[in-house]
Amino acid sequence: MTDIHSGGCQCAALRYQFQAPLADIAHCHCSICRRSTGGILVTWISVPLASFKWLAGEPASYASSSSCTRYFCPRCGAHLALFTRISPQTLDVTVATLDRPELAAADRHIWVQSRLPWLRVDPQLPEEEQEFLG
Repeated sequence: MTDIHSGGCQCAALRYQFQAPLADIAHCHCSICRRSTGGILVTWISVPLASFKWLAGEPASYASSSSCTRYFCPRCGAHLALFTRISPQTLDVTVATLDRPELAAADRHIWVQSRLPWLRVDPQLPEEEQEFLG
């Protein structure tokens, strides 16, 4: 049986839930994630799109590239999810917005070709120059 996980934005206007294991979790170092969140990296969990649902509120969206749409709270601005047409059966959810983010440790780094040269987080994890989607 797979656990049900939930989360939401800072102001609680948006709430979500998904049923999937806490796996496929990556620290993303791409410049688009940095600019769209204001963070030095973003940690994402990829979940089956069919298992994800919004419980409260309606997110705003922004097409940050030709293949990606980002979802955020229109009230507090928290960035909650990312859909990419490159992987249309999944949705990436920001680990930091989970109710229990401490349970979702990253298993790899992605887009390390864009990593800030002074940043060292979880150096024991495998690294991918770009994201492997195969």
